Amino acid sequence: MSNLFATKPSPPLAELMRPRTLDDVVGQSHLLGPGKPLRLAFESGKLHSFILWGPPGVGKTTLGRLAASSTNSEFIAISAVLAGVKDIRQAIEAAQETLDRSGRSTVLFVDEIHSFNKGQQDALLPHVESGLLTLIGGTTEHPGMQVTNALLSRAQVYVLQPLTEEELRLLYERARPHLAGVTLDDEALSLLAAYADGDGRRFLNLLEQVGNAARGAAVAAVGLDFARAATSPSLRRSDKSGDQYYEQISAFHKSVRGSQPDAALYWLARMLDGGVDPRQLTRRMIAIASEDIGNADPRALQLALNAAEAVDRLGLPEGELAMAQATTYLAAAPKSNASYSAWKQAKEFVQRDGSRPVPVHLRNAPAKLMKAMGYGQAYRYAHDEPHAYAAGMGYFPDEVPPQHWYQPVPRGMEIKIAEKLAWLRSLDESA
Repeated sequence: MSNLFATKPSPPLAELMRPRTLDDVVGQSHLLGPGKPLRLAFESGKLHSFILWGPPGVGKTTLGRLAASSTNSEFIAISAVLAGVKDIRQAIEAAQETLDRSGRSTVLFVDEIHSFNKGQQDALLPHVESGLLTLIGGTTEHPGMQVTNALLSRAQVYVLQPLTEEELRLLYERARPHLAGVTLDDEALSLLAAYADGDGRRFLNLLEQVGNAARGAAVAAVGLDFARAATSPSLRRSDKSGDQYYEQISAFHKSVRGSQPDAALYWLARMLDGGVDPRQLTRRMIAIASEDIGNADPRALQLALNAAEAVDRLGLPEGELAMAQATTYLAAAPKSNASYSAWKQAKEFVQRDGSRPVPVHLRNAPAKLMKAMGYGQAYRYAHDEPHAYAAGMGYFPDEVPPQHWYQPVPRGMEIKIAEKLAWLRSLDESA
């Protein structure tokens, strides 16, 4: 009787295709091309600690393995998502044992190193400093935001790029011997490349999925329709709350501010396609309406609020139209940051100024004693004054001269507001 448990499962295509040498690596030519920093480090045999920052499926773990093999070093890999100080201690002990036994150095690869807290990152420092460990970290998050300064000062940061369609097609050519005679036409390859979205591992998984489906259906040449039927669209890169989200929401905000409705719609679609909570996006629209449009078009704030309410009531996909309407309106609206700038100046003034008393004429007098002290006696009720304006009366604390933080811009409604304010100030001057 055969032992079913002794049968080894065949590794997935992505594992079969894992590069064994630098020349096998597809992509990252800015780091691995002739004369580039990582190739020089690998070929010289003199490694330094470094952090690889990039999206999933672009070769972070592979480069860690190649760094070890190129220098005949021991390779230890841990995941910061699962590991703790105990795992770090075990890796350090293993590195010391390897050094004592064979004189070989150790490469410690820490995947998702941003998940380590400060204490865990600090535990690595003395051993990186002493040279016992060459640390290679992999992260999808911005190292400057997630990795401690002490660790960053001891490790170079290298940015890995998503694979281009041309690079993914090169992966396909190399994978063909593993596809058992199944071929894909140009349109099918473009579809899988789009679904992979720069992720080499995802692309190879899709190739394997399509290849298995084709063999099961006795199809040798895969076209667009078969590839689409055998797979499904993958969400684009947008991590909902991490670096990619903040980069994309920044691009969205700047597109609206720059009065580019089509670009703003593109980034809106990218984030929704990537699974970003639409309420995060409508909150940003509300902020944009006040920060970048303000009183140049006061209707913008109301439309942004309406879009937020529509999303809350309808959800997606119905609420997407309200979001698109608000986006195009905000982008096309006249722009003013006058209220935003005035508010920043007012806050800065208050923070550096003292807690000045309210002028007596602006105080209410609900009690007889307050009336006797003159509270509110010199106050002039604006509605009883010509033009409903008490010309010449001050509203700042007595020691603070009138401030003119709010400076309307010559766009939209603020043209009229500027004219009104200039007229009121002329009344003050003649009062």
